[in-house]
Amino acid sequence: MNIDNKLLSKLETLSSLQIEESKRESIVNQLSEIVNFVENLNELDLGSYEATFTTVEGGTPFREDISKSDESTIKTIIKYAPKTQDGFFIVPKIIE
Repeated sequence: MNIDNKLLSKLETLSSLQIEESKRESIVNQLSEIVNFVENLNELDLGSYEATFTTVEGGTPFREDISKSDESTIKTIIKYAPKTQDGFFIVPKIIE
């Protein structure tokens, strides 16, 4: 793919950016280098590899979802809350 001023102008429009005239040549060169680098990937022979979506064999390991109530944590949180009643937070009324 060839990056030129016409394509750069189109990219400007699509991205809602404005590129200064003094920087256009530099950006064209940088974009061309990036595209050439990515096009090198087309040279790789990946026919013998199966497409994968994860590197973990056998899928994602799951842990058991066990709920636990830690009374000491709850007491500590309630202890530092500005206002509480019966283990609940008391907050200012915001809806009339």
